[in-house]
Amino acid sequence: MHEDSPPAGLDPADDHELNSPTAASYSSHAFQPPSPPQPAVPPSTSNSSNATIPSRPSISSKTSSSPSRSAIELEPTSRASTSRWRDSLPTTVPKPDTMSVTPSESITVVEPTFDENVLRALCDLDCGVNLLMDRIKQSMVSCREASVFFKKRAVLEEEYGRNMQKLSKNTSEVYAMNDGKAGSFVAAWQSTMKIHEIMAENRIRFAQRLNEMSEELATLAKEVDKNRKQTKELHNRYERSLTDSEMFLDKCKTRFDMSAEELERILLQKEGESLKETGLQGRTPAGGKRAIGKAVAKGGLLLKGKNPGNIQRQEDDIRARVSVASDAYRKAVTETQSIRQEYFNFQYPRILRSLKECADEIDLGTQYHLTRYAFLFESIMLSDGSTLAPAGIEDGPGLKATIESIDNRSDFKVYMQNYAYAHGGVQRGPKRTGPEHEGFLPPLPQHVDRTYGNAQMLTPASATVQLPGSKATFGVDLTEQMIRDNVEVPRIMVKCCEAIEKYGLNSVGIYRISGTMSKVNKLKEKLDKDLDSVNLDADEWSSDINNVTSVMKLWLRELPEPLLTAQLHQGFIDAAKIENDRLRHIRLHERVNDLPDANYATLKYFLGHLHRITQFESENSMSIVNMSIVFGPTLFSQNMANIMNGQPMTDASLHNKAIETILEHYTDIFIDESEGS
Repeated sequence: MHEDSPPAGLDPADDHELNSPTAASYSSHAFQPPSPPQPAVPPSTSNSSNATIPSRPSISSKTSSSPSRSAIELEPTSRASTSRWRDSLPTTVPKPDTMSVTPSESITVVEPTFDENVLRALCDLDCGVNLLMDRIKQSMVSCREASVFFKKRAVLEEEYGRNMQKLSKNTSEVYAMNDGKAGSFVAAWQSTMKIHEIMAENRIRFAQRLNEMSEELATLAKEVDKNRKQTKELHNRYERSLTDSEMFLDKCKTRFDMSAEELERILLQKEGESLKETGLQGRTPAGGKRAIGKAVAKGGLLLKGKNPGNIQRQEDDIRARVSVASDAYRKAVTETQSIRQEYFNFQYPRILRSLKECADEIDLGTQYHLTRYAFLFESIMLSDGSTLAPAGIEDGPGLKATIESIDNRSDFKVYMQNYAYAHGGVQRGPKRTGPEHEGFLPPLPQHVDRTYGNAQMLTPASATVQLPGSKATFGVDLTEQMIRDNVEVPRIMVKCCEAIEKYGLNSVGIYRISGTMSKVNKLKEKLDKDLDSVNLDADEWSSDINNVTSVMKLWLRELPEPLLTAQLHQGFIDAAKIENDRLRHIRLHERVNDLPDANYATLKYFLGHLHRITQFESENSMSIVNMSIVFGPTLFSQNMANIMNGQPMTDASLHNKAIETILEHYTDIFIDESEGS
């Protein structure tokens, strides 16, 4: 090997292959161990007879796969051979942003600071590189397992969401085509299916997020594995270079020892001393007689002639070889020590730092995505809970409240009325009357349905025929009530609204909170039996005004025809669909003016009552929007509208929008300028 040749296997152009993901960010904090003492450089061999053999540098006897560190205590005297090491700062490979989240999901998992004490401890270990390599392999296995779990969980969630969505839509469509129950049941049934669709959509979105996290973890593991392999390959190159340099140093030392032994022997021969007398064998290094034999063979017949001229020529030749071997050995020591110090003081810590940053990156990335998974899983469960049981009225009714809104008695009553109206003219079954002169009994009095407290009779000619002198209020046609009582507004509405305004203006959730079912039924029976005898100022009713509000809503729902009439229902819906506020107000005003006189007067009085309640919104929490949600279905009477249209109710939001707009413009619609003045 030439004296000026660098150690084999080291190519400065290969330094860029250390592509640690985050090495560049820590380049300004390179690990700097304490400065070593000055080296012991072998002295030049002189021509004097008392020349000494340079001492052998101490080499650690510890068995390790890494180069020995014992010689790191020597300080290099020349930096010429190390210039190619200084420019080997690894470049940073761009990596995907696997930790980007929305602001609402930004979570700090751990502090991203680098622990320099751990790096110092790793630098003191001969197995530091292997330790980090094995640790990264473990982290990659964990990362890939988490990625596989997210992928499989996403498949389950997406399958569940798709099937639930399909089931809900198909069930809703099939029920609309079949001859199922109408009324409040169909509204609750459609709302139930809608709730299931919302939950299914949430699950599908959750599956999409899981797929994204699975792909990000897989990409992270792939990038870290690539960086690990590149760093390992570069470390092996550095290690082989140092090993080759040490092997070259050993060869130079052996060559120098042999030349020195040969010189010492020729000097002894020159003085006429024998080898046995000088005890040369006791002072020879390891190798003994074998090394001397080699020296004799190479020395050129030292024992075959004692011509002084030959001996002098041999001595000069050997001294020249010793000088060359000494210079080569000294240079090899300097270069090896420089490479060793450069490796252990600079490259080895940087390789360890790069591997440690790879390990930290995959560990933090895996922990981040697991934390993100926990957050998303918790969010989806809370979302399902809030969908099933909303916290506030603005979120709509929950599943339980939707099911409880089914009024089977009212549904059956409406069905019975319409069935009698549709099929009453067709004679079926045996006749009810016969010729009296042939012995038949006179006809029995027609059955009066008092189950619902409205004293109605069902006949083929009319759905509601009242008994003579009856003062029933519930389930009686609005116009008939007002003509019978000779009033402009139904008496029950005036009586209940006055009590509500007297005792309930400051009641939180007025009209939204239902009363006690037993008391509501009791008050309904009393009002239906004798309206004038009921004293709503009594403590029994004024103490809980929600019972009175529930009766008021029940009276509106049990009207044979909705207050806004089935005939004008589509007109109100079309007007509510208009996006422009001003135009929607005008069209709804026109529909209100189209109402029959009795319906117009009743609607004017009742919405005026609601308008006064909304003015106390700060105390009762009942805004115009909340009132429209409560009375949209009631004033349009979804049951009757569905029957008239022959299709399920799908316009609940438009009902609410119509009532909201009318309430907002109550003064413009109902109050004339003369009345306002």
